Amino acid sequence: MTENANSKELVPVEKAEDNSKATENANLPVTVEEGAAKAAKDQVVAIEENNNKINNMSAAEKPGQGKHLAGLSTVLTFILSLPILASVVWLFYMRNYECESLLRLPKLQFGIGIGLIAIFVISNGFVFLRARFPMPGLLVVMVPLLVMLTMGLALVGAYKMESRSIVGSPMWLKSKIYDDDIWNDIETCLYDNGACRDLVFRSLTVKSYSFPSTKLSYLEHGCCRPPTTCGMVYVNATYWEKRRRTVDGSYPYDADCDLWENDPNVMCYNCNSCKRGFYLTLKSKWWKLGIFLFFMALLLIVSHLLLFFATMLERFHF
Repeated sequence: MTENANSKELVPVEKAEDNSKATENANLPVTVEEGAAKAAKDQVVAIEENNNKINNMSAAEKPGQGKHLAGLSTVLTFILSLPILASVVWLFYMRNYECESLLRLPKLQFGIGIGLIAIFVISNGFVFLRARFPMPGLLVVMVPLLVMLTMGLALVGAYKMESRSIVGSPMWLKSKIYDDDIWNDIETCLYDNGACRDLVFRSLTVKSYSFPSTKLSYLEHGCCRPPTTCGMVYVNATYWEKRRRTVDGSYPYDADCDLWENDPNVMCYNCNSCKRGFYLTLKSKWWKLGIFLFFMALLLIVSHLLLFFATMLERFHF
């Protein structure tokens, strides 16, 4: 009786074990399917991450190109600013022309030198601070460059009649030099400084036939010899033999022929040709400075605009 009871009790246990195994076997295919799905999902995620890395690498290349362009523009702008520094040294240490101080041009020369120093500092300040303040920096640097451009045009004489009031412009120089009161002071200054002294020493050994080929400055040609239209014969630097000739109004220097004196103290200092020689001397100097200011300002404006656009490309990853 006892054995039968035990056998009856064991049957449900065995059945329970079989049922659990069946349940496990039933759950086993589901687990494999989930694993396969998970593996496929992981593969998709890996592919997406790989694509993201590729996209990130492509995006990283763009700012690298912008940075490269910005670097080239920075170097170009800095190199273009170096001639400005050299011109400042030239303005501060170059010798002023004789009697130029009577027109107060050395003060203008000094002022332009100070202005160029300011432009050099502002220009390179924008170069090194462009990443922080691109737009304000561009506006700040453009103002002095436009002033520099305008000053260059004025010294060249691009404004014609308007330049009469601009110190150093051709019209301003002519109005001052051809003013009789101012010219009297200039004439005295030229004589006191011996404007023709160097020509006298250079021509001591020059023969009459070779003097016409002697290279003369504007001032020497206008103040230290009679005008060519007078037809005088060269004897030495301070003596020219006059020939009888009829006055012809078609020659612009006829009046100067009567003003010439074979006297080292007089010569042609009071001639219109001397005024013209002094005018051309100063005009040549300030015209060259105007050309320099104009082209340097133009080049720096272009280079700063390129630097600004390169900075924007670098910032927005274009």
